Amino acid sequence: MSSPIVDIVVVGAGPVGLACAYLARLCNLQVLIVDKSAAPLQVGRADALNARTLQLLEIVNLFDGLHSKGKPCNTSSVWADGEFVSRQSTWWESLEGCFHKHFLMLGQSFVEQSLDEKLKDMESAVRRNTSVSDINVTDDLCTTTLSTGEVITSRFVIGADGSRSFVRNLFNVPFEVTHPQMIWAVLDGVIETDFVKVPEIIVFQAETSDVAWIPREGDLDRFYVRMDIKDFTAEQAIAKINRAIFPHTLRFKELVWFSQFSVKESVAEHYSIADKVFLAGDACHIHSVNGGQGLNTGLADAFNLMWKMNMVLNCGAPRELLRTYEQERKPVAMGVIETSGELVRTTKYSNSGTHAKDYIKVFERRAGYITGMGIHYGEHELHGTRLLDFMIHHNAGQVDTRVYSLLDYRFFTLLIFGDCQVELDLPPFVKVIRINEEASPYTNQIILVRPDSYIAMSSSLTDVSAITAYLTSPLCQPTT
Repeated sequence: MSSPIVDIVVVGAGPVGLACAYLARLCNLQVLIVDKSAAPLQVGRADALNARTLQLLEIVNLFDGLHSKGKPCNTSSVWADGEFVSRQSTWWESLEGCFHKHFLMLGQSFVEQSLDEKLKDMESAVRRNTSVSDINVTDDLCTTTLSTGEVITSRFVIGADGSRSFVRNLFNVPFEVTHPQMIWAVLDGVIETDFVKVPEIIVFQAETSDVAWIPREGDLDRFYVRMDIKDFTAEQAIAKINRAIFPHTLRFKELVWFSQFSVKESVAEHYSIADKVFLAGDACHIHSVNGGQGLNTGLADAFNLMWKMNMVLNCGAPRELLRTYEQERKPVAMGVIETSGELVRTTKYSNSGTHAKDYIKVFERRAGYITGMGIHYGEHELHGTRLLDFMIHHNAGQVDTRVYSLLDYRFFTLLIFGDCQVELDLPPFVKVIRINEEASPYTNQIILVRPDSYIAMSSSLTDVSAITAYLTSPLCQPTT
């Protein structure tokens, strides 16, 4: 059997695949998303959304439904021998152009369930209990064969199907995995303890720093416990927690999720096949969970890729635009691996025996990746950096609002900060907003913002040639 052509087939309904499908639907693209699972995740896996992710969620109307369910956390502390050692949060407090200076501690299941419901409302529900058995790429189209026997024709395929990606393996994309000899337990549950609970990340210093306590939404708490043995029980992991917090004690009144993972690090050699099949999330990069970067990096992949697909499919941009996805996101993945790798190694190795303090110092030094706010594309001082968020007067000064509330993922946004008299001839995918704001980071400038809220180009109020050159460049022009 066969089906009509869709724009995009998304393989995998984890948070990254769901985000790709949701962003595609926002852009009025037709998408089919398939997954082997029977339902969205219910417990476990990723546990935090960083500040940059929260900004991205705001521009696509996902923030409000998630933020109210989570627990803000922007502080880390070190404890040793039952005593407080130090507390730090400067890397959050110093962020510029950011209204959410914290992690939102919220389980991955909430993200998946929210996106799953959104897609149902958009009449693009996930095809569950369905796998992909083959994908063929021709000069113009892709054909995807499902386990049901259906053959789906599409313009693009996205493999967001995790670290054991069928899509990546089908196309023999090299993915050389490094295995540092570290094995961890993860426990989520409701606890009872005489240690005073605080809404912050706590790293315990013993002979190593092999226990971290992570606050979670509701009554839940999470513990990461380095075990370094292949076979262990939850009771053994809990015993290590109690050793770390001694002389205090802790027990689980309810153990909601218990799992083990070994640290693995890899980045795919390339992210696309023939400019038609693309990898995103864990399908193209995996790393230690330290620093809470996995889910956040994958969601940022989705936000980077989908506006480019929209430009190609709805605005006539050439496929070459899609090559910038790998050019921009692969270096980020490499930086994330370096960051998480340095963090996880400090839990075990320390020249001075100050593992937990070393961990926090790495956290501070690598804050640009961990908060997500330091990610940029290219070396320009402004272009390729995130747009700062700040309050402005809008609608003739009658309404106080934030810049990010004016952005729309379906469009580029041209922000004019001042009185520009230059004639602008803009394509329909650019939305213009004039802001008469004297106190702003961009006073007397014109800022062209990409759909993913990174700055594409800037100019003065009197010379818009740089903006014009960008918008008339081959990557922005319709193919003929």
